[in-house]
Amino acid sequence: MNLMANLMPAAAEMFLLVMLCLILIVDLLLSESNKIYTYLLVQVTLLGCSLITVGTHTDGVVYAFHNMFVDDLMSDVLKLLTYLAVAMMLVYSRQYLMVRGLFTGEFMVLALFSLLGMNVMISANNFLTLYLGLELLSLSLYAMVALQRDSATATEAAMKYFVLGALASGLLLYGMSMIYGATGSLDLGAISDAIKNGVPNKSLLVFGLVFIVSGLAFKLGVVPFHMWIPDVYHGAPTPMTMLIGSAPKLAAFAFTARILVEGLQPLVKDWSGMLIIMAIASMALGNLSAIAQTNIKRMFAYSTISHMGFLLLGFIGGGIEGYGSAMFYAVVYVLMTLGGFGMIMLLSRAGFEADKLSDFKGLNQRSPWLAFMMLLLMFSMAGVPPTVGFYAKFSVLNAIVQTGHTWLAVVAVMFSLIGAFYYLRIVKLMYFDAPESHEPINVSLDNAFLISFNGLGVLFLGIMPGMLMSICAVSVQQSLLLH
Repeated sequence: MNLMANLMPAAAEMFLLVMLCLILIVDLLLSESNKIYTYLLVQVTLLGCSLITVGTHTDGVVYAFHNMFVDDLMSDVLKLLTYLAVAMMLVYSRQYLMVRGLFTGEFMVLALFSLLGMNVMISANNFLTLYLGLELLSLSLYAMVALQRDSATATEAAMKYFVLGALASGLLLYGMSMIYGATGSLDLGAISDAIKNGVPNKSLLVFGLVFIVSGLAFKLGVVPFHMWIPDVYHGAPTPMTMLIGSAPKLAAFAFTARILVEGLQPLVKDWSGMLIIMAIASMALGNLSAIAQTNIKRMFAYSTISHMGFLLLGFIGGGIEGYGSAMFYAVVYVLMTLGGFGMIMLLSRAGFEADKLSDFKGLNQRSPWLAFMMLLLMFSMAGVPPTVGFYAKFSVLNAIVQTGHTWLAVVAVMFSLIGAFYYLRIVKLMYFDAPESHEPINVSLDNAFLISFNGLGVLFLGIMPGMLMSICAVSVQQSLLLH
């Protein structure tokens, strides 16, 4: 009975691992022309994981494996969203990868391995489990970036990502070891209790906190640990960039929330000061640098840095409003990123990458519907009502104003106004400039449906944000604040 109580909360992860082994074997037996069956098997796996996650959900918080793994509402919601993000990434990139000879079993298996790492990070309740999930995710992403072996830029991006990622993992491990030395535990709940009861060596604890926040900042991609983002986003093939920029951000949110809110909440005065500096620096550097970009993938990279700065504001706000709005922001950001990179892939064709701003010129004349979808996505990223990006920014700003950080909200609004310029520039190019190419845009039926779902979803959630916002607030309340 005890064994089943341990296994049930992790049923989705075990199913995913079993299916991964099966897919690896099946893929070996398939010829190059039959890789579509591997793809279908991967989508079935994601559907199976979703059904198991919903089926094994229980009210309250369930711990397994000696408190190292936790199954709660927040973990279930975030896992379902990561399955959706990975499934959307695979649909968007299928045609793109086929044309370039990258539609391989390795790509799809690495995507699932990275998903397994994300799941472990989302449900981790112990420094060891957190680190295992993080490394499984990171190593899969390094390999994915380097999959295009004949591309010098992809290889260079993979090397930079690997070296800087190893450095960040070292910082994180060093911080974890210091906190273990100060509190005598790796369990997040036990660490929180030990700090509340007073630890003999406060300076060791604060040093450990600095290293841990540095490691978290790298994984989120905020200043001053942002150096890898523009080069990796630009150098990696677009489907890999889409994966790096979407689903792992949900896992990174969970990772940050588990460590800072569950484990190190008693040190909130120490870490919130660090987050304020990083948030302001990220919004400033991200928005100002994005203006100068001519490559849309690099522009999205710098916009990611500014969005992650906004996400940190939610953690600074604290409470149900703050953490709930941070989770909501992470979900909205992932939806917008999937659409943005999806559009780049839809406009790309054999021998042509639509990754320059000039490639979007006159899109309205070539395809009015695609131009309208891109307009909705850009409006959402800029925070223009009635799209969901406006509500996400508003909820975060509302949370920090309630905690008395009005000056911080004013700074955030100022940088948002700067950020609106480079998003609206794309809208101007699509609607007011003459197209550079009159090549027909061939979009497969599944991609046409998905980009419509993506763009209209951003509009629908902006008009009716209440349901998603309440799910995020209840998840955070049950999972982070009632432990």
